[in-house]
Amino acid sequence: METYADWLRARSDDELRALLSARPELLAPVPADLTALAARAATPAAISRALDRLDRFTLAVLEALLVLPAPTGPDALAAAVGATPGQVADALGTLRRYGLAWGNGDGTLNAAPGVRQGLQHPAGLGPPAQEVFAGYSTERLTDLVTDLEGEAPRGFADSARLLRRLAELLDDPGPLIDDAGPEAHAALDALAWGPPFGRVTDARRPVRIDTAATPIERLLARGLLAAEDDRTVTLPREVALHLRGGHLFRDVPAEPPPLTSAARGPRGEDVVVRAAAGEAAAAVRLIEELLERWGLDPPPVLRSGGLAVRDLRAAAVLLDVGEWQAALLIEVAYAAGLLTRSGDLDGEWLPTPAYDLWLLRDTAGRWTELARGWLKSDRAAGLAGERDDRDRLINALSEAMVRSSAPAVRRATLEILADAENGFADEDTVRARLAWLRPRRGGPSRDRLLGWTLREAAVLGITGFGELAPFARDLLAGDDPEPRLEKHLPAPVDEIVIQADLTAIAPGPLVTDLARELSLAADVESTGGATVYRFTPESVRRALDAGRTAADVTELLARHSATPLPQPLTYLIDDVARRHGHLRVGALSSYVRTDSPAALDEILADRRSDPLRLHRLAPTVLASGLQRADLLDGLRTMGLAPVAEAPGGGVIVTRPDAQRAEPPPTAEIVRFRPEQRTDASMVSAAVRALRAGDEASKHGAEQARLRADTPSAEPPRSPAMATIDRLRAAVERGGRVWIGYLDQQGQASSRIVEPVRVEGGFLTGYDATRAAVHRFALHRITGVSELTDDPAP
Repeated sequence: METYADWLRARSDDELRALLSARPELLAPVPADLTALAARAATPAAISRALDRLDRFTLAVLEALLVLPAPTGPDALAAAVGATPGQVADALGTLRRYGLAWGNGDGTLNAAPGVRQGLQHPAGLGPPAQEVFAGYSTERLTDLVTDLEGEAPRGFADSARLLRRLAELLDDPGPLIDDAGPEAHAALDALAWGPPFGRVTDARRPVRIDTAATPIERLLARGLLAAEDDRTVTLPREVALHLRGGHLFRDVPAEPPPLTSAARGPRGEDVVVRAAAGEAAAAVRLIEELLERWGLDPPPVLRSGGLAVRDLRAAAVLLDVGEWQAALLIEVAYAAGLLTRSGDLDGEWLPTPAYDLWLLRDTAGRWTELARGWLKSDRAAGLAGERDDRDRLINALSEAMVRSSAPAVRRATLEILADAENGFADEDTVRARLAWLRPRRGGPSRDRLLGWTLREAAVLGITGFGELAPFARDLLAGDDPEPRLEKHLPAPVDEIVIQADLTAIAPGPLVTDLARELSLAADVESTGGATVYRFTPESVRRALDAGRTAADVTELLARHSATPLPQPLTYLIDDVARRHGHLRVGALSSYVRTDSPAALDEILADRRSDPLRLHRLAPTVLASGLQRADLLDGLRTMGLAPVAEAPGGGVIVTRPDAQRAEPPPTAEIVRFRPEQRTDASMVSAAVRALRAGDEASKHGAEQARLRADTPSAEPPRSPAMATIDRLRAAVERGGRVWIGYLDQQGQASSRIVEPVRVEGGFLTGYDATRAAVHRFALHRITGVSELTDDPAP
């Protein structure tokens, strides 16, 4: 008799590739052979993940397959779900592709091993009568059958015979239901369409028809409900089908709900893509601005992990956005690997070295990294500021933000938009479509994730006016979105317009170096299509405090100004520079030094200096009990412009150097728990390994033959760069190569390998000498040599 493993073994290579592509979790790691693959595919975790991918109609067909008596054919299934044979055939094709249904070749179908356990209540139905009453004692079964027939069973009655007789009596439960009364009928109706169980009190107590008092007791006495334990009753499948009028489902549409929206008028693609590109550029600019600030003044990591509420609010004020949007941008930076925590205890949130590399890319490249990180991240930014089940605050960047279903919901939501006309659909229709596509994982949590996805996609520029942007379609398809996005992004400019009112207008995004210097010497006054900066004495002093001279600031602005520098600005720079550093502050706790005793006389005479606790040490020196930073701030509030002084008399640059933190070496920046899209070449290599493992399990001499085919000469040797070039060439043409490989003891061996991928310092490929897919460290490969006769594919 054919088994499930035999059925898998009879599939073509294309069918096996389709199965492994649809269920990539079966490849971690690659099973030894097809028998092992069949066992892994039947595990509860694998079955659950496969069921989660089914749409409502396909899931209904599978449930009907479990409920209908075996053997079951396509015609019976079509009648059970109320669909056409063609629609059922498509659903069965999906089930076969996922390995959830299989046949014996005679037209009948079977559910795969493990499916029945994964769907314990198919179509909302309970177990058949013979199963649900199997826990009853023989004595109780005898009493039940006696009450229903009006006389005791004749002859010797064991449990099996009694169960069969009880099932026969329940095949037509109509008279029993009518006899139980309308209240009991209403109780059955509440369970008829599932779930098929309910909670009661004292269900285990045996009840006879003539002594039953309550509606539940009347149902238990007539076998219309079965007692599972003291408090749980279950509706037998035969009774439920009678109450449903023989139908398995109320309504199972074979097609998904339409995606419509009456509230939206037509918009051209140019309008949508321009709006989306503008938001994309803004998101990149805001994340850069935030990480620049945190590189200089990083917020601390909470003891419980995450970012403090006050730091989130400060980020929102800095970026001039709402707190939810600030949390989103922070989480996106974290997901893209641009932000991490430093150390385990008393750490800070700092940009990573990857942030500096990110800055070297153009805007389209930066956005692509951010969008990919957001799409794959298992963190839900919308949770920031809410409370968990224990009423504890959920902080941004904390572990409480993790939701394993988030990436799957994001991708599914965007794919629904991609299927909609012009890429637009309102939230209600998207929710209805998602409920049809993925019925097993619905509920309020998913609905909230869907709403957050639409909101976040608009902020990140994935959608414009609610429509999916064309470059976002490339992102979803796994293609490079940069070429299409780049055409709609304004080119970075290195020229600004400086006006006589001490403002500067940047007509577009600035090149990185100019943006950094300008943000140091001026304050952002407004943003939008153009950014307006304002020069103030405080902003100019900030640049001087950071080590710039008046000449440096003037030369920078003159070089990038589209017009000559206005006189008021040069006067402002010179005036601040003339007074800058006139006072020197050190630590006694701290002191004030100047070359002019009269300046100190003025300070001491000013009542505002009283909190500074100053006293004169010398005609040109004042001492203070305050810390140097506090004394600097106090003098500046008096309208003075002091600078910090080092012990040797030099000026201290008070703007700290930007800091960076390395991600923990043993942890990924973001855990990717979503549905992984497996590379086609890896799937092909896995199928070949499964076939070879299957053959090896049948023919023990196969591996010996393969090893005998390995060249007997010394393992090949070649230069490192030539080795990598030859491996990449073999990947492109799909052939076999002979490599030398060093084990951990330094012993060299020969391998015949079909390379699949070369990346990250490893070669991944099918090792014909071991009949398995292996990863080889490139630094351990001694060399590569071509094989004269590659085997035919």
